[in-house]
Parts: sequence; structure tokens; C-alpha cells
Amino acid sequence: VQLQASGGGLVQAGGSLRLSCAVSRSISSIGFISWYRQAPGKQRELVAISSNGGNTNYVESVRGRFTIFRDNAKNIVYLQMNGLKPEDTAVYFCYANGYGWGQGTLVTVSS
Repeated sequence: VQLQASGGGLVQAGGSLRLSCAVSRSISSIGFISWYRQAPGKQRELVAISSNGGNTNYVESVRGRFTIFRDNAKNIVYLQMNGLKPEDTAVYFCYANGYGWGQGTLVTVSS
């Protein structure tokens, strides 16, 4: 199974980006798919998680600003990021439980 993350870029503080994680198999049967991020000099952290039962959860620092959602028809998991802050700057990775990691996509938020 391959995971292809995309959608990163440079944005000003307060702006929005939508990240995509395209999965090479049906995601409806994948229990948990997550977005992680790793800022320079920091450990990778879980940002958002989506279950195939429709449940979601977020790290406190992004709750209310980020939304994770699935498009089962396209086998894509999105991370909609609004109200971006400079501290959101990181490489973002998607992860499918049992299948592994996609490559990262860089998000840079300027102040």
C-alpha cells in the first residue's frame, strides 16, 4: 500500500491549506488513518486521527482549526488547516494503521 501526501506550501499566518493523502487501496477498510507532523528539532507528533467508523480526534493545539476527513470514493484523507500559525510549520506525514507512512509534505507558515 502506498500513501502519497501533497498540498503543503508557504502561507501567511491566518491562512489555510488543505493536505491530501492519497492511498493506493480502499480506505473504507482501514481502521485508523492519521496525520502527524515534525517540526525542525522536534519529535514527530500526532496531529489528527480518523477512524473508518467516523470518529476523529485532534491534538489540543489544533482543535477547532484543523479538520480531518475522508473521501472513501477517492481513497483520499484530507487535513483542512485553517487559522494557520507559525508554530504549525512542520513536515506533515500521513499514516495508515497497519500499512505505514507516506512521504512528508512541508508546510511553512510565515508571521
